[in-house]
Amino acid sequence: MNIELIINLSYIVAAVLFIYGLKMLSSPATARNGNLLSSLGMLIAVVVTLFHHDIIDYKWIIIGIAVGSIIGAFVARMVAMTQMPEMVALFNGFGGIASLLVGWGAYHSVPNSETFTTTTIFLSVLIGGLTFSGSLIAFAKLSEIISGKPTLFTGQKIFNGLLLLAILVTGILYILNPAGQYNMFLVIIGLSLILGIMAVIPIGGADMPVVISLLNSYSGIAACAAGFVIQNNILIVSGSLVGASGIILTNIMCKAMNRSLANVLFSGFGSATISVKAAGEQGEVNPITSEDVYLLLEASSSVAFVPGYGLAVAQAQHVVRELGELLEENGCEVQYAIHPVAGRMPGHMNVLLAEADVSYDKLVEMDDINPNMPNIDVAVVIGANDVVNPAARTDESSPIYGMPIINVDYARTVIVLKRSMAAGFAGIQNSLFFNENTRMFFGDAKDSIQSVVSEFKSS
Repeated sequence: MNIELIINLSYIVAAVLFIYGLKMLSSPATARNGNLLSSLGMLIAVVVTLFHHDIIDYKWIIIGIAVGSIIGAFVARMVAMTQMPEMVALFNGFGGIASLLVGWGAYHSVPNSETFTTTTIFLSVLIGGLTFSGSLIAFAKLSEIISGKPTLFTGQKIFNGLLLLAILVTGILYILNPAGQYNMFLVIIGLSLILGIMAVIPIGGADMPVVISLLNSYSGIAACAAGFVIQNNILIVSGSLVGASGIILTNIMCKAMNRSLANVLFSGFGSATISVKAAGEQGEVNPITSEDVYLLLEASSSVAFVPGYGLAVAQAQHVVRELGELLEENGCEVQYAIHPVAGRMPGHMNVLLAEADVSYDKLVEMDDINPNMPNIDVAVVIGANDVVNPAARTDESSPIYGMPIINVDYARTVIVLKRSMAAGFAGIQNSLFFNENTRMFFGDAKDSIQSVVSEFKSS
């Protein structure tokens, strides 16, 4: 049988595995198997591609596999769950730079290509470069190497418009006459990298989940363009799937914040001065001790844990699961309320709780938990801030007004675990902290919950 036919048939099998695996990722119960199927599809695609007749030297491929495997294994062992958003941002960036390098290599291989090929080379370099530099900025913001606040300056939108215009002009000139345009090609690479930086620096840390999913989509589109450059069908299919799913996820995240994508990208959310009212009502908070928390929880028939980024920082997911199990042994119904943009990447809280072996059927989405919130005895907010802020419902001057939130303030009692009264990632104080039915449990979340677990075990 012809080797080309075998390769393309294998690509069809890989594509089917990608699509079916992606479908399985839509449910937490089947997500792991879906990930395995997609990984199997990628393994098939990579292996059969190595039999392609255009590959004449395996030396650098073997070196790349060895070096990449060592780095990947080391990073997987060393990166903490709290650093997952940063790692995902880097993964997006690596996908972008890979597509850029494919386009760059194709330019040297066929500098006098036909118009379609030069157009796909241009798109591969443009989107790949934008994704790479933009992902590095997202990584720097998430890891707090640079400020998570939006970086704005006078005339920024005009500068960005001129930058985009320059990219389009140089791109058209290159496409129309690719021969002898290497300097022009290098200019396109440089401008694409600058565009990525300028696209992400105006976006605040509170919008990073949307940025990560959007950059993920960009990396897929760049890969798709690279697939057209080298005429590889499976790269086109897989890039299209990543690009489409990333756009869909981005749209879901925007809806969860009741904001348009344009507002996320261009509003500079988090840079404006917050009004006194939006900064939170001034008043007395009601602190609580671990003994009092134990008494409240021990007498409860229903408890909802509401995790946020503070859960990840404190690495408290395991003790939260342990406390949940103790409550269930005590006859209490336990749920975990998940906001779509809680944490700093899509699905952040789901990943943390899955790592702690929390049962999938106990994870309840915001729209499902809110109608039942008035019937919940205690809502335990662990490191979440903006996604439970009542100002989103009540204060029209608040930057988050209109954003759907988990209505924990409707529960009979709210226990908020925080280190201090500092504002959340969006820089907005939370009026929830001053409500009469709210009790503030100050301290490291892991230590605080462990102390409550100890109270249960010693009783």
